[in-house]
Amino acid sequence: MGVDELLRHGDAVVVGVVETIGAAVIVVGALWAALRIVVEGLRHRSAAVFTPIRLSLGRFLTLGLEFQLAADILRTAVSPTFAQLGQLAAIATIRTALNVVLRREIAQEKRQVEAGDGPRPDPQPASGGSGGTPG
Repeated sequence: MGVDELLRHGDAVVVGVVETIGAAVIVVGALWAALRIVVEGLRHRSAAVFTPIRLSLGRFLTLGLEFQLAADILRTAVSPTFAQLGQLAAIATIRTALNVVLRREIAQEKRQVEAGDGPRPDPQPASGGSGGTPG
């Protein structure tokens, strides 16, 4: 077995491991989110409970896609052809666009959650009328 064959075999093993890690991260995130949706859906009937779950799922998806992109880069690292480089460029563009969209959604949802966690105003007016405190 020559050095070139050894590099190709080692690269294939590393690519398989990194792809498996990426897939596992996505599967774990999806299962965790599904479990949380069921548990929180039974406890609370409010749609606001699902926003943190979506945020966490988005983080899992982003991390999983990063691993998948790393595997694609590693796959073309050992003597790439022009066809492989073109495929890598297309895949990297699509996955990067997905990551950008996911990160924007995560940031937007996070801002909404933080804005919603502040003190809520009293639904009844504090001044005048009956039922107020004597002063």
